[in-house]
Amino acid sequence: MMSSYSILLDETLQVLRQTMATMGPQLLLQQVGKIVYVGRGIARVQGLDTVRSEELLAFPGGVLGLAFDIDSRGIGVAMLGDYDALHAGDEVVRTDRVLDVAVGEGLLGRVVDPLGQARDGAGPLPYHERRPLERSAPAIMERLPVSEPLFTGIKVIDALVPIGRGQRELILGDRQTGKTAVAVDTIINQHDKGVLCVYCAIGQRASSVASVVAQLREKGAMDYTVVVVAEGDDPPGQQYIAPYAATTIAEYFMEQGRDVLVVYDDLTRHARAYRELSLLLRRPPGREAFPGDIFYIHSRLLERATRLKEQGGGGSLTALPIIETEAQNLAAYIPTNLISITDGQIYLSPGLFQKGQLPAVDITRSVSRVGGKAQLPAYRAVVGDLRLAYAQFTELEAFSRFGTRLDDATRQLLNRGRRVRAVLKQGQCASRTAVEQVMVLHAVNCGLFDEIAESDMARAENQVCEALALLPEISARIEGGEKLEEDDLRALQKIAADSLKEIL
Repeated sequence: MMSSYSILLDETLQVLRQTMATMGPQLLLQQVGKIVYVGRGIARVQGLDTVRSEELLAFPGGVLGLAFDIDSRGIGVAMLGDYDALHAGDEVVRTDRVLDVAVGEGLLGRVVDPLGQARDGAGPLPYHERRPLERSAPAIMERLPVSEPLFTGIKVIDALVPIGRGQRELILGDRQTGKTAVAVDTIINQHDKGVLCVYCAIGQRASSVASVVAQLREKGAMDYTVVVVAEGDDPPGQQYIAPYAATTIAEYFMEQGRDVLVVYDDLTRHARAYRELSLLLRRPPGREAFPGDIFYIHSRLLERATRLKEQGGGGSLTALPIIETEAQNLAAYIPTNLISITDGQIYLSPGLFQKGQLPAVDITRSVSRVGGKAQLPAYRAVVGDLRLAYAQFTELEAFSRFGTRLDDATRQLLNRGRRVRAVLKQGQCASRTAVEQVMVLHAVNCGLFDEIAESDMARAENQVCEALALLPEISARIEGGEKLEEDDLRALQKIAADSLKEIL
């Protein structure tokens, strides 16, 4: 009689024979190279002769790098993680995949880095799929003209420098003039507009990014926003890929038929990160030490912003790139490049900022080459020649400081211009609806604010906006994109005049 031990041994041997008969050796083919140099955000690698451009390379410790330069002497790699523990002689392995990022609905409300990893401490990041960062822009025949407005909630922009969905509108100005504030206000104003937002912070201080995220959370805007962060102390490789990652995330929603807004804050730091990488990798420098393809890296990014036809999903991607100028020099290299790529610019003047004219939008230097076609007809009816009249006012005001005697008509023009300037002032996170903006601008054009002291202008504006509750039909027609008739304009004027009687 066989013992239980012998039976167990026989069963084990039988299982082993069956396993060995069905299993074959699994060979893993890898191409391995070695680090020749590492430091200052780059590495040089040899031994990977068949690597592809912009392929991901795996370094010890889970650090990734991007194959940036490929030549006969080796590979120049832009590091995408902490490389302090790496040394010359360490092995480098090809991953056989290009750089990609996680996309999907699960990213809404999250803060991620350009590699698609969570940075908000809220746990794992749920995503639908991973998509490559570099993608071709939609072809011309796949695009539709810009015809639908994107409201910022800022009077001076919506009325005089309108933005349409699918447009690329540059925001530029010297440092500390309110560029980020304009972009954040625009994101907050999309709360009930059906527009998803992607805010891309490039090379910013961690405290600045945290402040923006806290502001978006406070206003409930994080529910429809993805924040992509490459901080100032991150390697220049991460700062370089950040806007492309943000655009890929936005394109996922656009192809689902959604309207998306992307803010790049800012592309000056992006250009500097690319210059740093290029100089470290010994690429030939050009103007201002930027490499020769600096125009191309921004044009291929911003050309992905568009409005698609129904066959392509019917969504739109609106881009608001931000650029920092130095000493109000709009003719510098990077600003002129981006002005030529985009469909208009919003220029923020440090002079206006210092005078307290916020937002500090310089109307004479700002333009929208596309958004006017998407502007509501009601704006065109009430704004009219406001831009030209305001420009004439600023010139007259400068002339009047010389103490010249002015006639009554000129004094009246100066008085009206000061009221227009007061109306265009607006605090941060104090957005106005399209109907409110039309009402206020029509009132100031009609001269209803001429007798009101400048100190009472904010109160008068609120009074006029509250009076809109008495005109629900006209308000609905303005929001619906209908043209205002003369009777409608007279009704708006009468209601506004009645609401101001207690202030006069």
